[in-house]
Amino acid sequence: MSHHPPAPRPIAHAGYQDVPDDAGSAAARGWWDENAAEYLDEHGGFLGDAGFRWGPEGLTEAEAGLLGDVAGARVIEVGAGAAHCSRWLRTRGARVVATDVSARMLAGAARLNDVTGVPVPLVQADARSLPFASSSADVVFTSFGAIPFVADAGRVHAEAARVLRPGGRWVFSVTHPVRWAFPDDPSAHGLTAHMSYFDRRPYVEIDDAGEVRYAEYHRTVGDHVRDVVAAGLRLRDLVEPEWPDWNTAAWGGWSPERGAYLPGTAVFVTTRD
Repeated sequence: MSHHPPAPRPIAHAGYQDVPDDAGSAAARGWWDENAAEYLDEHGGFLGDAGFRWGPEGLTEAEAGLLGDVAGARVIEVGAGAAHCSRWLRTRGARVVATDVSARMLAGAARLNDVTGVPVPLVQADARSLPFASSSADVVFTSFGAIPFVADAGRVHAEAARVLRPGGRWVFSVTHPVRWAFPDDPSAHGLTAHMSYFDRRPYVEIDDAGEVRYAEYHRTVGDHVRDVVAAGLRLRDLVEPEWPDWNTAAWGGWSPERGAYLPGTAVFVTTRD
């Protein structure tokens, strides 16, 4: 009996279309399990050299200070991947737990715990159903995790609000919503809008058996604001990092060429009243 997962079926269709919410949301776990090793090989160095980056532009938490003073704070990271951010926070005195839906991403995090000598507790959990008590955290955050990959992002915000103490912070970064209107191309071709910013159909990949293998959901700036307000959170800041001169590398559709003209990342800073 093989202990290796079956080879993924070939993608038969990729594009923007409506799919059942449960199918699109369920695809995230499998996709990240399949692609964890490749993702960490490609991006692990960039993510790990500064410890905590909010997006491909390279903005660090050390520069931005969006989480506030974390020394002694109880912190939960959702969509943590290999837990680079949580590991950096631990060196700053935070009592942090890293969570992710993907077992293979967490396996990568466990290896880095051993290699770096800065271990953080790891918990496999869906961001929409966190295994933590209400009002038990001072800070909850995610850097590009969870929110783009589920149809019901409101549940992610609601869970963050639930586990936060009054006055606690929920900070999340996502692909800047305006980028949805432009092709995911790091060259000059990615500077011409090709679809409506208001088209909320997810980008999906479907295999030849008709199974949704990947889904990424678009929300406008207004959608994100309404979601956090509905969760009982107050928007405190919206950070749109500019592309820095030192960063000459492309990451998927992010690049210096596009970054000079278009925002690539949006970081929402909210608090629980």
